[in-house]
Amino acid sequence: MINKDFWSGKKVFITGNTGFKGSWLCLWLISMGAKVTGYALNPPTHPSLYELCKVNEYIQYFVCDIRNQHRLNQAIQGTKPDIVFHMAAQPLVRESYNNPVETYSINTIGTVNLLEAVRQVGDVKAVVNVTTDKCYENKEWVWGYRENEPMGGYDPYSNSKACSELITSCYRHSFFNTSKYNEHGVGLASSRAGNVIGGGDWASDRLVPDIIRALIKGEKVLIRNPHAIRPWQHVLDCLGGYMVLAEKLYENGPMYSCAWNFGPNQEDAKTVEWIVSRISSKWDTEVSYEIDTREHPHEANFLKLDCSKARMELGYSPRWNIEQAIDRVVEWTIAYKNNSDMKQICMNQIAEYMAAK
Repeated sequence: MINKDFWSGKKVFITGNTGFKGSWLCLWLISMGAKVTGYALNPPTHPSLYELCKVNEYIQYFVCDIRNQHRLNQAIQGTKPDIVFHMAAQPLVRESYNNPVETYSINTIGTVNLLEAVRQVGDVKAVVNVTTDKCYENKEWVWGYRENEPMGGYDPYSNSKACSELITSCYRHSFFNTSKYNEHGVGLASSRAGNVIGGGDWASDRLVPDIIRALIKGEKVLIRNPHAIRPWQHVLDCLGGYMVLAEKLYENGPMYSCAWNFGPNQEDAKTVEWIVSRISSKWDTEVSYEIDTREHPHEANFLKLDCSKARMELGYSPRWNIEQAIDRVVEWTIAYKNNSDMKQICMNQIAEYMAAK
């Protein structure tokens, strides 16, 4: 699925590189010989995958806010990347209720700033804007959402990501139109992924990190919406989709400049309670969980993605099912508890994923 030779020597610019997905992406690209530049604030959590793996030692990086248009322009102008992954965001639903203005500012103005910087530099060949499955108008139906479904978003986070999708569409029509590709040379796409899990995610108010923290401390796991269904997938399956898309954009921008869903197979859309039970069953000590009955902000109950388009047109398909993904999370966490070399653990999992069929 991933063409390792394609990435060797490619100049790749990643916004949000200090986050969970950004750190895994940096490590994967480094392993294939890419020249990576990061642009982000300091890691959002402590501990963080970025610090544990000392990612900053292997990349060029700028510590700066995505809302700083001048600094962003300078960074992209100075590095002249071939490919850009835009991952900088305020990524949490519950935090968006606490800080809606900041959430909208980061997730919308940040997108505008990034696309403006690409427009002004003129050397970028491919841009992948990472949004979310929550950008759709959720009707709580049982089938997966397709890329042509209406945008929506009940909460500020989801809605701000829907706005980011609309901004991307606007720039694609106004400045990076496929009919004028010979003039601008930019392939611009957005990617919508489901609930991503993997070792090294320490975010608050996110199910799997909450479970891991409780297990490490020997505490009960509190879950809010036990029957909510989400499209769970390992972070490498998600990032693999982003990279396949970037390869296609680089090679044939007009054909692939649109929105794409990346999610698991339908049978891997599981309830929250199922995920908790399965992780607990694989842990090395007995654990328990209970339902948090306190009042909480609204969250969708049912959310699935239809990824037929990515499968048919990109040749994308998940390599690890939900059981295998959970095994890798537990393996990573146990290694962390044992003070292992976490960069090597990540690289081992990346190599294992690349070898999978």
